[in-house]
Amino acid sequence: MESSFKLVFSALAILLTLVAFIPYIRSILSGLIKPHVFTWVIWGITTLIVFFAQLEADGGVGAWPIGISGAIASFIALLAFLKRSDISISRADWLFFIAALVSLPIWYLMSDPMWAVVALTVIDLLGFAPTIRKAYHLPHEEDMGFFMLFAARNAFALLALEHYSVTTVLFPFAIICACLSLLIMVKYRRGVVWA
Repeated sequence: MESSFKLVFSALAILLTLVAFIPYIRSILSGLIKPHVFTWVIWGITTLIVFFAQLEADGGVGAWPIGISGAIASFIALLAFLKRSDISISRADWLFFIAALVSLPIWYLMSDPMWAVVALTVIDLLGFAPTIRKAYHLPHEEDMGFFMLFAARNAFALLALEHYSVTTVLFPFAIICACLSLLIMVKYRRGVVWA
């Protein structure tokens, strides 16, 4: 009985992932937005590595939404490249990319996926910094619905996990906290900007 609930939560998380990403992909295809190629390469790599770490740590169906998100992020990176979106690469981009790749040897050397997940979670959270900075100054330019969907998606992914450990829980929990923090800050800043 409990496993059927896990499957339902995983399906809901996957549905929310698709609901969040499909309009974004349509906007790329129509040329309305031009995502940064390297950012999406990094997010694709980090998310896919976390997915494999969660699988190794017996996350089960709760890992599926993370895997699908990683695959979609990689697809967005490909679209951004094909559509000739923003392909400028900064030193910080290279640092995040190298840090993401270094997580694989860390995982191998430590024989424990937890350390890779810790490193990748930190990298992903650092990736929120430009968004937080922009949202602070231009709070009306952020799509609060997108971040609400991702907070909910990760909550359902947590509920769908078949085994709870630092390795399986850290990444989705950290993303929930980051999304909620951003939403609270945007809501507050919108009130201040209009005041």
